[in-house]
Amino acid sequence: MARKSFLFTSESVSEGHPDKVCDRISDEVVDAFYREGQKEGLDPWSIRAACETMTTTNRVIIAGESRGPRDVTVAAIEAITRNAIKDIGYEQDGFHWANCNIEVLLHSQSSDIAQGVDAKQPTNQEEGAGDQGIMFGYACNETPELMPAPIYYAHKILFDLAAARKGKVGDAAKLGPDSKSQVTVRYEDGKPVGVTQIVVSHQHIDEELSSRQVREIVEPYVHKALPEGWIGKDTIWHINPTGKFFIGGPDGDTGLTGRKIIVDTYGGAAPHGGGAFSGKDPTKVDRSAAYAARYLAKNVVASGIADRCTIQLAYAIGVAKPLSIYVDTHGTGKVDEAVIEAALGNVMDLTPRGIRAHLDLNKPIYARTSAYGHFGRPADKDGGFSWERTDLAPKIAKAVG
Repeated sequence: MARKSFLFTSESVSEGHPDKVCDRISDEVVDAFYREGQKEGLDPWSIRAACETMTTTNRVIIAGESRGPRDVTVAAIEAITRNAIKDIGYEQDGFHWANCNIEVLLHSQSSDIAQGVDAKQPTNQEEGAGDQGIMFGYACNETPELMPAPIYYAHKILFDLAAARKGKVGDAAKLGPDSKSQVTVRYEDGKPVGVTQIVVSHQHIDEELSSRQVREIVEPYVHKALPEGWIGKDTIWHINPTGKFFIGGPDGDTGLTGRKIIVDTYGGAAPHGGGAFSGKDPTKVDRSAAYAARYLAKNVVASGIADRCTIQLAYAIGVAKPLSIYVDTHGTGKVDEAVIEAALGNVMDLTPRGIRAHLDLNKPIYARTSAYGHFGRPADKDGGFSWERTDLAPKIAKAVG
């Protein structure tokens, strides 16, 4: 039997965290391939990008495999990278958008991989998965966006602080791009009811700011982000608990693409298949099938047939159809899980091509996902975060009814 009263903690990191800087750059490259490919009249189904980034003191290294438009040159990627770093806000001696050293090492996609992924008649009847692996999706009714409360509010705190910092709102202009948050939520009778501990470590560009002064800047945003009544007199605060946080970002710690996979997903409240998202085009099921699993789980909960839902999908490289579909409603389901599993395979084509078509993923929509979570964000009018729609809920309800 599941526990009803407990504490659960999740963390978030900002767009200026070293690993998130790398995620942003990698996703900007993916977006560039789709954006420039459209201008050149390329078939978006043929574009391939797998981009990894490493950052350290005043240095960025970009490597990976690609296939796409001619205009995404080394010079173009360097310009894209500088613009991304500038937008994040790095203008410090040890990491500055204008003068950091950028090395681009992208090369053509392996023909061995391409032959298993591309749809080529008569050998490959349809597009195969870009890799093997397992992907998980999750949803629950704890928040308006059907996300677990701890990660949802950990993200919101940093998102709101970043907006204030970049908008130069009051003393938030004294903050730097690098920050982390952690929220410990208290559950009673299985429902989130309050916060027992709050952690915010935030870089500051005024070197003389004390932890107390940083707390004075940060605290109002924390109160605004959390539901009313969740912070009480017994809530414990840890704001810049080590003291000064002046040196931040890649100058303070090396960054790599794909190292914040729990931050990107459900904050540890659900399983993770292990594959990162950023820097990958949607033929890589690490990304697209994880989006599909979230989409299905969210629509299961939105349909009212369960309060919580975990979905696992499994794929083999070069094989189109998923090897398995698994559903767990954690004892909250109104319908047998086997019935839901059968229904999901009927209401959505879960081949890589089917996912890309259904969610309209062949677009430059990925840089915006690189910080503050790939899930729990409103769907955008241009197709971004399409996996957050709940338009499939009526079909699911009808299919299992």
